[in-house]
Amino acid sequence: MTIAPEAPGRVARTVDDRRPGRDDPARQARRSRKRFWSRLVGIGAVLLSAFLIWRTLRHYSLDQIVESVRAVPHARLWAAAAFAAASYATLTLFDWMGLRYVGKPLPYPKAALASFTSLGLGHSIGFAGVSSGAIRYRFYSRWGLSVAEVAKLVVFCGATVALGLAALGGIALLLRPDLGARITGLDEPLVIALGAGCLALAAGYLWLAYRVRKPFRIRSWTFEMPGPKLALAQIVVGAVNFAFVAACLHQALASQADVGYLSVASVYVIANTATMITHVPGGLGVIESVVSILLPGASLIGGLLAFRAIYFFVPLALAGASFGLSELAIRRRKRRHGKD
Repeated sequence: MTIAPEAPGRVARTVDDRRPGRDDPARQARRSRKRFWSRLVGIGAVLLSAFLIWRTLRHYSLDQIVESVRAVPHARLWAAAAFAAASYATLTLFDWMGLRYVGKPLPYPKAALASFTSLGLGHSIGFAGVSSGAIRYRFYSRWGLSVAEVAKLVVFCGATVALGLAALGGIALLLRPDLGARITGLDEPLVIALGAGCLALAAGYLWLAYRVRKPFRIRSWTFEMPGPKLALAQIVVGAVNFAFVAACLHQALASQADVGYLSVASVYVIANTATMITHVPGGLGVIESVVSILLPGASLIGGLLAFRAIYFFVPLALAGASFGLSELAIRRRKRRHGKD
C-alpha cells in the first residue's frame, strides 16, 4: 500500500481512502448543473420577493400609506402592531407543532424563520397553502426534511387554519346569525345550521384524533391522525390566530369609527368562513366585507390602509429581506466550505 506524501501536521491518507470518481467528468457536470439551478432558484426567489412588494404597493402612493398610518392615534397604532406581531407569532406555532407531527422536531427559531418568511410572502402571493409550501420546502429541505415530510407539514398547517376558522366561525355564526345571513345571503336557520356544522367539524376531528390510530393513504401519500392533545392544540392555536388578526383590524378601524371588537371579530371570521365554504361572489375582499357590513357608506380608507400596512406590507418587506438574507447566507456558507 502506497502512502501519499503529506505536509507536516497533516494525517497521511492512503490512496485507497480517496473518494472514487472525485474527478469524474460526468460527476463534475452534474455538480455544475446543480450549482447553476440552485443559484437560479435563489436569485429568482429574491426577485420574486421584490416583485411582490412592488405589486402590493403599486395601488397606493407613498403619501397615502404614510398619511393613513399617521391618521391612526399612536396608542391604536402600537396596539394594532402588537396584535399583528401576536398573530404571526401564533402562526409560527403551526410549523413548530407540524414538525413534531411529522417526527422531525427542529429548534423553535428555525421553525419560526421558515414560518414567518413563507407566510409573510405567501399572504401576498396568493394561494397561500401552495406558495408558502414552496418556500417552506426551500428552508426545510436544507434541514433534513423530505418532500413527503414537508407536504405533510403543509397539510397539517392548512388543517390548523381550517380547524381554527371552523371553531371560531361556528361560534360567531351561532351568536350572530343575522350577520351571517347578511354576508352569505342565506336564511338565518340555514346560517345557524352552518354554524353548528362548523363546530361539528372541529368536534369530529377531535374524535378521529382520539379514535383513529392506523395511518391512512391518499394515493401514494400516507397520513396519520395527530394525537388528541395535538389536535386540540391545532383548534385552539388556529382560533387564537384569527382572534389576533381581528383585533389588529379592530384597532385600525376604531381609530376612525365607533365599532366594537366583538362585531369586527364576528364579521371578519364569518366572512372568512363564508368565503371558504360558499365562495361568496362579487369580488369583495374579506376586509372590505367587514367595513361594508359594519359601517355601510363610511369612508375608512385610512383605517384599511393602516391595517394593510401593519399586517401585510411590513411583514411582506421583512419576509422578503429574511428570504434574501437567508439565501445569501447559504451561498456564503457553501463557498466557505467548498460545497455546492
